[in-house]
Amino acid sequence: MSLKHLLTLLNVLIFSYVNAQSFSAKVIDQDTKEPISYATIETGLYQGMVSNEEGEFTFLLENVKQPQDSIYISYMGYETKGLVFEENEGITIALLPRLYELKEVFLTTELLTIKKIIERVKDNLGKNYASILAKKKIFFRQSDIGHMKKMDFGFKKSTIEELNKELLDSITKILPKKSSYYKEVVADLYGDYNNYKLNINKAAELYDKNNDISAEGIGKKLEGIFNENIKKDSYLKIKSGFFSTKKQVDSILQENEEAKATLEKKKKEGTLEFQEQISNQIANLYEQLFFQEDSKIDVLDKSNRYNFTLENYTVINEMTVYILKFTPKGGKDFKGTMYVNTQDFAIVRLDFENVKPISKFGLLGITYRNDVYKGKMLFDKDENGTYSPRFIELLDGSYMGLDRPLKIIEKNKNVKGRRKQNELSLKLDIQGNQLQKKELVVFESENMTQSSYDLIEEKKLIKATYLSKYDPKFWQDYSIMEPNETIESFKVVE
Repeated sequence: MSLKHLLTLLNVLIFSYVNAQSFSAKVIDQDTKEPISYATIETGLYQGMVSNEEGEFTFLLENVKQPQDSIYISYMGYETKGLVFEENEGITIALLPRLYELKEVFLTTELLTIKKIIERVKDNLGKNYASILAKKKIFFRQSDIGHMKKMDFGFKKSTIEELNKELLDSITKILPKKSSYYKEVVADLYGDYNNYKLNINKAAELYDKNNDISAEGIGKKLEGIFNENIKKDSYLKIKSGFFSTKKQVDSILQENEEAKATLEKKKKEGTLEFQEQISNQIANLYEQLFFQEDSKIDVLDKSNRYNFTLENYTVINEMTVYILKFTPKGGKDFKGTMYVNTQDFAIVRLDFENVKPISKFGLLGITYRNDVYKGKMLFDKDENGTYSPRFIELLDGSYMGLDRPLKIIEKNKNVKGRRKQNELSLKLDIQGNQLQKKELVVFESENMTQSSYDLIEEKKLIKATYLSKYDPKFWQDYSIMEPNETIESFKVVE
């Protein structure tokens, strides 16, 4: 082997070794040995991550832009712990609970009433959460969990021989009762809370293609049966209660063919829709930040309609904070806890949960309730001294019920005599729940100028990689938020 080839091989081996260096750990309580969820891991100046709900985290050393000699792990109510910044795999980090007395807190702050604390929080919102242009390295995960509680077609009548009660009963049995769909993205996010550009570096979709209990998925299964049993020059008259509509079968078939062609093209080239979906979900998370004008989390905006109690004091990232519990007065929606810095009155963490449905609807046999809306927001200071999110989690769940008659009549204008060819009459009773969980982690943030922002071009044609089971090697070159056990164990059963 020539010297040139030997040096090339050594370079490859050294580069591969460096790339493989990572730091993996699990954060636990030193006394109880229980995992600590969402602990803050500081890897450098304005860089870091959080542990997942099982206390685990992993990052690549090469992805740390400004490494320190040590990393620092902290969580509210615990002593901050530092570890030498070097490669480690699968270690356990135990944090020691730290107790605070009132006299310790008031060495550095004045004694305030709850009303005064809330007033100062509101007075300092503009300064503490100023909208600054920045480049952020992020990881985003979306989990959609569906559960079909009941599906009864209520068969009454059919003149389509193949579409009989036995077939509908069998469809009810084979349709999946549960489904899971996960999207994961590593990206660069440029801009502020209201205007930004998103460049996705890598993306994955994890789901079972045959296990779709959405309205669209079930509709496709039934559509296939109809297409096989009606004439192409017919039209369908669909009646449900007082409402009816008409649809040409030819147009249905044409739409299906066009949809298939479009889908195949997207598989080969990527899709604008994926980029838009992720961008819209991040926009939704930013819109719900408690200081945003249109946020559903109105605990500050409508503070006079909430009860606040000062529970205690603790420490978060070496900041002494008030622990304020809040509950709704009258018809307000949320309860939870806010953690307020005793020095600058910034909310550095907010946990919230709805106490009643956020919205609901019921009319003509259709029932809808947005009955789950909860999450958490963790903030830390950026280089300009203002606070921005380091981690946002939002769970949004709903119930949907359908209890209505449905009649599908096939008619054909080219047939002499009675135009009605076939009829299917049902009494639908369908009930299901859908839960969506969004998680956004900011690993790194640095300010940018307006001119730099204007030069950024979005790469909008994105092709997400489909995974039929979780593959830890897929993200081996990136720092992400570790998956929970449910995602790790996901696998499509053939």
